[in-house]
Amino acid sequence: MAATAVRYLRSAGSPTAVEALPRPRLRAVGEDERLSVDPAEFRRVLGHFASGVTVVTALDPDGPTGFACQSFASLSLDPPLVAFMVARTSTTWPRLARAGVFCVNVLGADQRELCLGFAKSGADKFAGVPYDAAPATGSPRLTGAPAWIDCTITTVHTGGDHLIVVGRVEALGAAPEGEPLLFHRGRFGRFGRFDA
Repeated sequence: MAATAVRYLRSAGSPTAVEALPRPRLRAVGEDERLSVDPAEFRRVLGHFASGVTVVTALDPDGPTGFACQSFASLSLDPPLVAFMVARTSTTWPRLARAGVFCVNVLGADQRELCLGFAKSGADKFAGVPYDAAPATGSPRLTGAPAWIDCTITTVHTGGDHLIVVGRVEALGAAPEGEPLLFHRGRFGRFGRFDA
């Protein structure tokens, strides 16, 4: 899957640092590495870590695409890098990879329904969703998102059943005020309150 992502990036003319770094040794997961913990227990325990919620978007030849993502993080200040993780089985990822760029839309406390719309597979996620073009890449910048980060994909790493996508920040911005949408123990919420 990582090789497929790199081919997409190259075909789109996107720069990639994959050639400059030592190639990771790709191999199948050994039987002794599987299921060291129960997957339900893994999810339950890690659910105690509250995270912000984002929608990662891009514009490819077929139009706008995106998915809800809570596995987003700041990676480096110099150079300015961010990262997000996406399931290898994602049907949105090949379109993002083909675009070679993306915009991370940090969702606000009142954007729970928007998040749920982008979490669905197979639907027209942009139906009725207003957006404009992020300034550096043209990726969809969702109206009302309190912060956005416009990026170029630089590297894709394998990480178990996910891919780790690293992007160089080309432009970014934030509203002066706004409360973030949080996800904790399977529920959405805001500081001091979580919905059922």
